[in-house]
Amino acid sequence: MAEDAAQITALLVRVREGDAAAKKDLFPAVYRDLEAIAKAHVRGGASLEPRGLVHELYLRLTTAPLDARDRKHFYAIAALAMRQILVDRARKRQSQKRGGEHRQQVTLSGVATDETSVDLVAVDRALEKLEKLSARQARIVELRCLLGLTVEETADALGVSERTVHAEWRLARAWLSRELDADAAGDDA
Repeated sequence: MAEDAAQITALLVRVREGDAAAKKDLFPAVYRDLEAIAKAHVRGGASLEPRGLVHELYLRLTTAPLDARDRKHFYAIAALAMRQILVDRARKRQSQKRGGEHRQQVTLSGVATDETSVDLVAVDRALEKLEKLSARQARIVELRCLLGLTVEETADALGVSERTVHAEWRLARAWLSRELDADAAGDDA
């Protein structure tokens, strides 16, 4: 595992330096991990299968500059890009259904809501609002819920203490739960 992490970090350094061959070698090295992240994203019934999501991510990342500092940063970028792919697809489907009669539902682990699944676009809107209130809390939600990192891994990725992650996670979860419940209540009215 440590050997794989070092290999991936080395490839990312070469990619940042402009090595096209390294960018080509990177995706086979990270494919299994990306597929696991994709499975976490689509477990709530998303419109893409995990492999399809990874392939769409691949197309996006190969056509854009990739400036990941290290392996953890790369996976965070990948998870956020996957979220954006799914949100874009959900928005497109809603607009095609005239006003969003069919909303994409996903589960959001770790966030207590009245329903077992929530609207993906509502989650994205809520995370955008949270980002404006507290960028760190938004990152913690993304890392914990979307990437599935532990508290320890989240603290390491953000360069903060585990105690800080616990406190911010508790606040973010409560805020997000209220925001999603209010969004759902607004849809029912």
